[in-house]
Amino acid sequence: MTQATTSFLDPPAGAGFAGRVAAWIFSTDHKRIGLLYFYCIAAMFAVGVVLGLLIRLELIAPGATIMGQQTYNAVFTLHGVVMIFMVVIPSIPASLGNIFMPIQIGAEDVAFPRLNLFSWWLYIAGAALAVMSLFTGDGPPDTGWTFYVPFSQVTTTNVNLAVLAVFILGFSSILTGLNFIITIHRLRAEGMTWGRLTLFVWSLYATAWIQLLATPVLGITALLIVAERFLGMGLFDPARGGDPILYQHLFWIYSHPAVYIMILPAMGAISDILPVFCRKHIFGYNAIAFSSLGIAMAGSLVWAHHMFTSGMSDTAVMVFSLLTFIVAIPSAVKVFNWVATMYKGSIAPEPPLWYAMAFIVLFSMGGLTGLVLGSAGTDIHVHDTYFVVAHFHYVIFGGTGFGMFAALHYWLPKVYGRMYNKFWANVACFILFAGFHLLYFPMFLLGLNGMPRRYYDYLPQYTDLHVLSTVGSWIVAVGLVLMVANLVAGMRKGRRVGDNPWGGASLEWTIPSPPPTENFLEEPVVTHGPYDYEGIEPEEASMRAPVAPGEGRP
Repeated sequence: MTQATTSFLDPPAGAGFAGRVAAWIFSTDHKRIGLLYFYCIAAMFAVGVVLGLLIRLELIAPGATIMGQQTYNAVFTLHGVVMIFMVVIPSIPASLGNIFMPIQIGAEDVAFPRLNLFSWWLYIAGAALAVMSLFTGDGPPDTGWTFYVPFSQVTTTNVNLAVLAVFILGFSSILTGLNFIITIHRLRAEGMTWGRLTLFVWSLYATAWIQLLATPVLGITALLIVAERFLGMGLFDPARGGDPILYQHLFWIYSHPAVYIMILPAMGAISDILPVFCRKHIFGYNAIAFSSLGIAMAGSLVWAHHMFTSGMSDTAVMVFSLLTFIVAIPSAVKVFNWVATMYKGSIAPEPPLWYAMAFIVLFSMGGLTGLVLGSAGTDIHVHDTYFVVAHFHYVIFGGTGFGMFAALHYWLPKVYGRMYNKFWANVACFILFAGFHLLYFPMFLLGLNGMPRRYYDYLPQYTDLHVLSTVGSWIVAVGLVLMVANLVAGMRKGRRVGDNPWGGASLEWTIPSPPPTENFLEEPVVTHGPYDYEGIEPEEASMRAPVAPGEGRP
């Protein structure tokens, strides 16, 4: 058996436990690095979910319930830092992007495999420092994930270490984006024209440019906080000629485009999933591809819509409000094309499709409520209220989260060569969808009624909606546990599947499941587009791996 026919999951022949671990953590194989990212991100996601559940439990009733004020400030800060910088931003591009982007363009690996491994080690270092910030110094950071000045300059909690962690995580993101751009430009297989790229690759390409151009601003901003704390330069101190609003500009110049780092790869995954289960060519390929680039460009110009109440001029408010409405257009183009793809399609109601449709509903609700915040008049009414919390989670959890769940159910059989239990996958999807609405929709009402976000305590008239929201968080937790248990069971003992169980037309479905170490047995020559399904049918069972007795039971 040659190396090319060996699964990338197989351990080195004769290696002991230490050798098998080393073969993973020092591997330059893009698929192994992608899985390393995925396992770490999943672990951090579990931490973030637990912190979120604690926040909701604290807020189930006015006054103190399970924690004090300072602890509450630390918990919601860590929930934000963990979820934003260690889960949502790297989730799809660093894990599934690393695994499937090179395969989808017909490459053996990314352009710089060692740099790819270095990016993962930077991620580990940043995550370790963030965790260390909990247990060192004078207490966990309590500034919120935005690290707003002047509070972040004067608080005695462990802000320095948390900011350093964010700085290192930013560099990990930059190097991943640089690697992806060069890989897509230089390593495409023969016949893989730009018009034959999958829309997932297009979304990663647009995301990579945002990572490369916007993330350095975050690094500079993080360094300025440290400089202010240690050197007292006065950059953000009005008493010394500084301006605290300058910090907000610098922070949101990165952090609003970061929203598109989070959501664009999920949009790309959905664009790949929907046509497979509708057995139709994607509607408006060019429109979706260029709308990804449009979102990347326009999304970099709307940062100041976070600051309508900070005292900007009326002209600036009007300009940024207009730009915010403009960036909604390419997002709406995508939603229209997804719905048009499903229209009169031959629908196969498989779990990835259910998660994809949940994504469309939740993301659309998040996008439409974003227009409320993009309009200066209504933004002033709901600014810094729970309306913003609800909108943000509909976009990020409902968008990126459900996009990730859809992608996991779509690509897991390819990565592990085994199928999960489809019945329980569907049940988990419906529980998550229902729990999600019960968790976050009451927050829209709380915000419209004036409940400020981030507050530890609240007036009694908000209690009922907070109780509903907290109960929703428990239902979401049940759905997550069920989904994860089903996926893990599928990975370990699920029914073996063929190379192409869904009938996909992109290159990853032409190679064995799990993929060989070298990806392709022969250098591929691409002769058709990624959504041309003529003559392609789902392959139910692998011809290479017969089913063992008892295999496939849930």
